[in-house]
Amino acid sequence: MSLRMYETDLFESSRGRLEAIAYRLLGSAGDAEDAVQDTFLRWHAADRERIETPEAWLTKVLTNLCLNQLTSARARRETYVGQWLPEPVLAGDRMLGPADTVEQRESVSIAMLTLMERLSPNERVVYVLREAFGYAHREIAEILDLTEANCQQIYRRAKQHLSTDRARTEVDAAAARKVVEEFLAAALSGDTEPLIRLLTDDAVSVADGGPRVPARRAPVVGALGIARYLRGLFRPADHKRAIVGGRPAFHSAVVNGGPAVLVAVGERVVGVLSLDTAPGGVGALHIQVNPDKLERITRQWAADGPHRPLAEMW
Repeated sequence: MSLRMYETDLFESSRGRLEAIAYRLLGSAGDAEDAVQDTFLRWHAADRERIETPEAWLTKVLTNLCLNQLTSARARRETYVGQWLPEPVLAGDRMLGPADTVEQRESVSIAMLTLMERLSPNERVVYVLREAFGYAHREIAEILDLTEANCQQIYRRAKQHLSTDRARTEVDAAAARKVVEEFLAAALSGDTEPLIRLLTDDAVSVADGGPRVPARRAPVVGALGIARYLRGLFRPADHKRAIVGGRPAFHSAVVNGGPAVLVAVGERVVGVLSLDTAPGGVGALHIQVNPDKLERITRQWAADGPHRPLAEMW
C-alpha cells in the first residue's frame, strides 16, 4: 500500500521522537536508526485507515522492535569482549531527544545508559517512557499490553535498581570545557597527585574496546588506582600511536549532555572519555575506544570542524 504525502509527513514528524526513544532503550544510535526504519516499513505495510492514533501505534511498534533487540542483546553481551558501554553522541544529535527537564537529560547520560543495562527489557521501556517522555502509566500499559497496576510496579522496581548514592552534577558547555581542561592538565602532567585531587575517593573507570582495540577488561575503582591507570594511559608510546593510526589530539566536547575528552587523529575520533561529575569531583569515567561505536560521532565531529585541540601528544 503506497504512502500518501501526508502519511509520509506524519511519520517524518515522529522520526526524531522515535529515534530518541530507541536510543535510550538500546544504547546504540545505529541500532536505534535500524529500529526506526523497521517501524517505517511496518507503517508502510499497515492498513493505515484503521489506525486511530498514529503516534501511539508507531510508539508501540517501535517499542516491540526494541524489546526484541534488548532480549537478544542480553545474550550477545554475555560474550562481549571486555566491558560494554553505550555509543556516545555529540551535543546537538537528534538521538538525544528532549532535554527540557533534569530527568530527560539524565536519561541519556552515558552513566545512566550504562546503569540501565541492569534493567529487564520491560523495566527499561517503562522507565524510559515514563521518565524521559512523560507517558502516563495507562499509555505505557497499552503499549506493553500490561495492566496499569503492573506498569506502576515495574516502574518502582526500575527506580530501585537504578538508585545510586551519587548525585550527578549538571554542567553547561562552558563548565564542561573547564572540567575537561582541568582533567587534561592533570592527566598529561605525568603525576598522580593532580588526578587524585580531581577524582572522588570511590570513583570508577570503565573502558570499552570491543574485540578490536585493547582496553582494560575490568573496571578500575578508587582515585589512586584510576590515577595510576590514567598516568600510564596518557604516557606517550610508539605502540599507542600505531594502535590509533597517528598522533592524537585532545579536544573538549559535550557528549550525551556531559563533559568529555574527545581524542582524534585528523578528523577521525579514536576515543571518547566521558567524565561523570559529582559534587566532590569526577565520580566516573567511561572510556569508549571501540571503533564500531565511534563511527557516528566521527561523522558529527568532521562535519562540525575544523577543531582546535587543547593538547597534542604521543
